[in-house]
Amino acid sequence: MEVITIQTEAFKVIMEKIDRIDRKFDSYIQKPELKDKWFDIQEACFLLKVSKRTLSNYRKDGALPYSKVDGKIYFKATDLQKLLEKNYKKIRR
Repeated sequence: MEVITIQTEAFKVIMEKIDRIDRKFDSYIQKPELKDKWFDIQEACFLLKVSKRTLSNYRKDGALPYSKVDGKIYFKATDLQKLLEKNYKKIRR
């Protein structure tokens, strides 16, 4: 293995650049929390890959909470995620 020696100032400059890259990378991977996102029926159907009728049944059965504003129905992203997680089946070996 080869050892490379550099001046302290050069090392500090390199480390500062690495820190800036690291912060920028972190800002890209930190997405806004899903709890702030709402979806209409069409979007929820697309995300869950179910029909409008199935989504309606989830609402009627109380499996999926919703909000209704001026006749339009919305679902919280976190509630959609909870529905999926609740029905998640692990593989047993």
